[in-house]
Amino acid sequence: MSNQILKGKKGIIFGALDERSIAWKTALACVAEGAEIVLTNAPIALRMGKIKELSVLCNNAPVIPADATSMADLDALMQQSMEHFGGKVDFILHSIGMSPNVRKSIGYTETNYENFLKTLDISALSLHRVCQSAMKADALNEWGSVLGLSYIAAQRTFPGYNDMADAKAVLESIARSFGYHYGFKKKVRVNTISQSPTVTTAGSGVSGFDAFLTYAEKMSPLGNASAEDCANYCVMMFSDYTRMVTMQNLFHDGGFSFTGVSTAIVEDITKANS
Repeated sequence: MSNQILKGKKGIIFGALDERSIAWKTALACVAEGAEIVLTNAPIALRMGKIKELSVLCNNAPVIPADATSMADLDALMQQSMEHFGGKVDFILHSIGMSPNVRKSIGYTETNYENFLKTLDISALSLHRVCQSAMKADALNEWGSVLGLSYIAAQRTFPGYNDMADAKAVLESIARSFGYHYGFKKKVRVNTISQSPTVTTAGSGVSGFDAFLTYAEKMSPLGNASAEDCANYCVMMFSDYTRMVTMQNLFHDGGFSFTGVSTAIVEDITKANS
């Protein structure tokens, strides 16, 4: 049931690829809550995905191609978005992540460093670029909200997550550092959401993903948070209800992040050893 808590707000959604994407579901949730949006992704992702279908579902939201590793593309995106809206935006979702090492099944200790630099560039430094471009263009209204999507592998080791773990750690650090400067300068807040393992195109590419999905479900008191749940959390973070929250990494994982071990896991190990 919609409460229209984003009525009158305008935003940019990065990273919607298909209906499994958190960005896709967030776009739908934002529009359902009264927001107007612009959709964007890298040109190659636009060709591979279904973003035109999403545009129709979001009241024919404009789709503006932008490579988040290109300042020229991002600067153009900010200007075109403001021209479309006739003014500044109120929120930005950074839902961007890709690792060539993961895609090519290159193990962490055998890391290809050119690939590693691409991982950092695409998955982490792009948040800095987005914020820098938005600040330079004065594209965000005061009390605007920028969100990046992260994962607990930024704090704890999950071997199959590979160099994406390092990228998420950098992403969270950028949110804190840029959040400090953006807050003082423009009263814009910058946060990350550390989501449960989620069945998306990107998440499913991680080695051992299905097994870990089951493990996380058994470890989390509330179970894994779904992509729809994450979309609703993003809506709250874009709303005026959270205007004093900034520079935070917010766990949205059913309690996984603060659970040492669960009864279900102990029972599974006991059965396996009996």
